[in-house]
Amino acid sequence: MDRKKIIEGFRQVLEGIGDDPGREGLVRTPERLADFYAEAFSGLVDTVDEIDFRLYNVVNHEEMIVVKDITFFSLCEHHLLPFFGKAHFCSIPRNHRTTGFSTLTRVLDTLARRPQIQERLTGEIADFLEKKLKPIATLVVMEAEHLCMTMRGVKKPGSRTITSAIRGGMRRDATRAEAFALIKGSP
Repeated sequence: MDRKKIIEGFRQVLEGIGDDPGREGLVRTPERLADFYAEAFSGLVDTVDEIDFRLYNVVNHEEMIVVKDITFFSLCEHHLLPFFGKAHFCSIPRNHRTTGFSTLTRVLDTLARRPQIQERLTGEIADFLEKKLKPIATLVVMEAEHLCMTMRGVKKPGSRTITSAIRGGMRRDATRAEAFALIKGSP
């Protein structure tokens, strides 16, 4: 990332909105924003292929595994405003092989830390898990509030967007119904 360009760009934004980037409260704001952008967009530099993706043997387990309510943050590519919420992962391992649950959060965080749209993010996670785990079934569900709907435009705070990506055996009605029941908390 080009830190100097980011800092200069935010100075120009502050001037463009009619404020003085030299006033006391704003003097270091461009630098703080450059630090934030380096973190928020680290997924443009880091890749999911760099994640230590270890597979583990789960003895006698080719049953459904659900990891839910994983908090995530991203920035929409249309307005560069945050969207944030919860992600839920559901899979049925093939040949008793799965990965550590913290690995799933690293995949989520890496893919979310780039200019994104929720629909693509959901699909990218599912596709990556399919590629790495080769499970019998995969489901990724994401629920998020988008500040572009909360702070501007229609101004509807609290509204949520829900997206899902379904792969493999999760397309079967009964399997999908069980997964959604577990995510909702009613087995």
